[in-house]
Amino acid sequence: MSDVQIRVELPAHLRTLAGVTGQFEVRIEVAANPTIRTVLNALEAAYPMLRGTIRDQLTQQRRPFLRFFACQLDISHEPPDAPLPAAVVSGAEPLIILGAIAGG
Repeated sequence: MSDVQIRVELPAHLRTLAGVTGQFEVRIEVAANPTIRTVLNALEAAYPMLRGTIRDQLTQQRRPFLRFFACQLDISHEPPDAPLPAAVVSGAEPLIILGAIAGG
């Protein structure tokens, strides 16, 4: 199977850090059967300035104030190697990385 293109929506502060202007999402080439891990690996390879901002560089754990959504479902606690939904793989839906809101 060939590579697929995944649409990834980034929060404003990560778009600014990555130098992405005029768009809410980036497109990332990932090997067939993409997972959260393979998408993040490809995202960090394409935008090295994002390393350590979405997940810890040593533990590879998601940063506490970021969430992952696909097809209107919170997949933040899914295993990093779980397959992404078919709609994300086909490009119909983006993988959304969203900054969580905290405070009172």
